[in-house]
Amino acid sequence: MKHGFVKVAAAVPFVRVADCEYNVERIEALVLEADAKGVEIITFPELSITGYTCGDLFLRPFLNDQAEAALLRLAERTAHTSVLIIVGMPIRIQSQLFNAAVALQSGQILGAIPKTYLPNYREFQEARWFAAARDLKLAHVQIGRFQVPIGHNVLFRSGKLAIGIEICEDMWTPYTPGTRLALYGAQIIFNLSASNELAGKNTYLRSLISGLSSQNLCGYVYASAGYGESSTDTVFTGKGFIAEVGKLLVETPRFTYEERLIISDIDVMRIDNDRMTTNSFNDSIVDHTERGLLTEIPFRLRTHEESHDVDRKIEQNPFLPESRKRDERTEEMFDIQVCGLSQRLRFIGARHAVLGISGGLDSTLALLVTVAAFDALGLPREGIIAVTMPGLGTSDHTKNNAIELMQGLGVTSRTIDITEACMQHFAAIGHDPEVQDVVFENTQARERTQILMDLANKYNAPVIGTGDLSELALGWCTFNGDHMSMYSVNAGIPKTAIQIIVSRMAEIGKFGAELSKVLRSVVDTPISPELKPTNAKGDIDQKTEDVVGPYELHDFFLYNFLGYGYPPQKIFYMAKVAFKDKYDAKSIKRWLREFYRRFFAQQYKRNCMPDGPKVAAVSLSPRGYWRMPSDVSPRAWLAAVDALSDED
Repeated sequence: MKHGFVKVAAAVPFVRVADCEYNVERIEALVLEADAKGVEIITFPELSITGYTCGDLFLRPFLNDQAEAALLRLAERTAHTSVLIIVGMPIRIQSQLFNAAVALQSGQILGAIPKTYLPNYREFQEARWFAAARDLKLAHVQIGRFQVPIGHNVLFRSGKLAIGIEICEDMWTPYTPGTRLALYGAQIIFNLSASNELAGKNTYLRSLISGLSSQNLCGYVYASAGYGESSTDTVFTGKGFIAEVGKLLVETPRFTYEERLIISDIDVMRIDNDRMTTNSFNDSIVDHTERGLLTEIPFRLRTHEESHDVDRKIEQNPFLPESRKRDERTEEMFDIQVCGLSQRLRFIGARHAVLGISGGLDSTLALLVTVAAFDALGLPREGIIAVTMPGLGTSDHTKNNAIELMQGLGVTSRTIDITEACMQHFAAIGHDPEVQDVVFENTQARERTQILMDLANKYNAPVIGTGDLSELALGWCTFNGDHMSMYSVNAGIPKTAIQIIVSRMAEIGKFGAELSKVLRSVVDTPISPELKPTNAKGDIDQKTEDVVGPYELHDFFLYNFLGYGYPPQKIFYMAKVAFKDKYDAKSIKRWLREFYRRFFAQQYKRNCMPDGPKVAAVSLSPRGYWRMPSDVSPRAWLAAVDALSDED
């Protein structure tokens, strides 16, 4: 296991019904391939050693003897591998026959799990041949020279990882064995199945697996019987899925005549964090578990050094992952903002709103949200008092964007130059304006906030905040300046998502074709607070990312730190994988350290931040998500970063 990632596989071999020797040969080949690729645990379909469709042959001792002999040969042939192998076969105990899963590793047969629920309806007749797990009288079964634990309350454990096993129909019941095992500590459930193909069934199956992994806060690995099974009355095409907490990581293609091996990495550390922070899951443990009813069987995982690197895609932007649903999710985030602001305006009975417009990303999105909220409430856009406040560092480019935005949206626009007021303030406090330090910068931010607050009083209106989640995380805002408002619509959205949302609004032409041109110009403008003078050409010289680092890295750090509770070592590793073609290890380490330094130092700003809607899974609201004292020491986190190697 590497950084909490466990490499797992679902395999679907060709089978020949009742040809156990052929079947273990195909299983062996896939095991060897998986082992070479660093797989830690692999599962095969239900009754994969015999084939699922043997019918009354299951009641012939000869077939069962053949299955046991084949299993022993498989154990011997894979003794040199380290992968934990889960196969399906009938197991006879005295006069009863059980449809079971068997786990083996490095030549040793470790344990067996009988199927709990036997389907005996429509095309399924398993009760004709098999006994259910509840009918099991013994705790061990003899398989060759191995005295093997058998039962349905069994976990396989290696260090901090525990896995559970269930079989096909078990998954389709109201209270699944996998759910029970998850409550007993299993972070990954493996399901051996023989689910025949029916029109529409695959869609239902996908949602079922995704739902179970979400409901049980676990990983889920599913392998179903494939080609070679009898087609007398049913068709089996071999389905495989790997899911993690509601997300399908990988699945097999359908209707392709070939053996299948799908591999992915399940993030056990993320699962542990989700369980620890979800009190209802832990309440369920109390309600549905009893001490003394569980058998744990040890197995071995690869060490950190032995484990292969992660194969799964690690999203550069976890707030808005790249997928066919990104556009839908982007528009959904915008709609959540609009809904939150609409409710606040409705509650206070406001007919006006005040906000500052710089021509940058954040204020642009805030203005679009405010306009959409006013439209939804049937209020005239003229009630939006949008103010551009050029100062000592404002460029003509952003100023023009601001004016075009306000005019194009039909809001009440005002231009109030703050230069003179700031110079008077410098004189009053004895500050040399040639010294362009934090006093020089923050004076402008606070002057703008004062103007907005006073206008809000004049119009009996709220000030709509424009600052975003990334700035809050890094403390890149002026305390009691742009840090303050009466409702902060962007507080739950990071900078990288704001870029995508504004781009999407331009793409769909939500506010008209002409305004889309302005929105694209805003997105293409360098991110800057514009608190220092422009260069000789009049272009923006002060660029935020030159100081604090790339927002795409910081948003990545923020999501994985807050959302999943990952330590610095894991975030560093994941960032190297996600951004391998963009940043070297030295750069990632530098900005990761800067993230922690700023995050811990700036909590005092977040502890008094204004209301604002939670939009994504991660938020920094001191009331709705993140609670931390203002004086927490970052020493341990910084030391962990300093200990990291910056070699690629």
